Amino acid sequence: MTELLELENVHARYGPVQALHDVSLTVGEGEVVAVLGANGAGKTTTLRAISGTVSRGGLLQLGGSNLRGGPEAAARAGIAHVPEGRGTFVELTVDENLRLGAYTRRDRQVRHDIGRIAEYFPWMVDRGAQRAGTLSGGEQQMLALGRALMSRPRLLLLDEPSLGLAPLIVREFFRIVRELNENEGLTVLLVEQDARIALSISSRAYVLEVGRVALSGKSDELRDDESVRRSYLGY
Repeated sequence: MTELLELENVHARYGPVQALHDVSLTVGEGEVVAVLGANGAGKTTTLRAISGTVSRGGLLQLGGSNLRGGPEAAARAGIAHVPEGRGTFVELTVDENLRLGAYTRRDRQVRHDIGRIAEYFPWMVDRGAQRAGTLSGGEQQMLALGRALMSRPRLLLLDEPSLGLAPLIVREFFRIVRELNENEGLTVLLVEQDARIALSISSRAYVLEVGRVALSGKSDELRDDESVRRSYLGY
């Protein structure tokens, strides 16, 4: 498998506080990889380091090219980041949110891609004029994913997508992510509080502990290891 994302000895900080300590991980083309760990372990900071929204150092490469600059540079490199809390533009409509997701593109296929996104989220077809702020929490999370897909990303970063959502909505969300991976080869790096779901959808996983990689391995092996479950995964 060709490596798409590579982090080697990456460190990150918030002012004087160092949040990541020499984190190394890889994500292959077309792979879904999970990042797990307790609150404060550095999971969200890892995604922020990749997307350039936190002060960082070390080697970060996408497709063999160094990642430099802030979030706009990351977006132009092909990284789409769906942050914790969804981040939809609540005053804008569903359709306007989707179009904003394509702001880095210079082709004429935006309308076509809105139709493609609607195949995964059919409800958006009839609700394109509805303000995003009036959607349910689950619908806003779906919209945030749809907006990210509009950039045709090489790498999708998902940060705690299940947070605050009903179990039925969570299952539907991850069903769509799995379909996107299987049908379109979408590469995903997932931070998720629900270890069971994360390990069921991913091929490999990294477990962080106080800003460092504590262990890594194939998702099914981690899921079936009782000592790993008790010590790191909380079930």
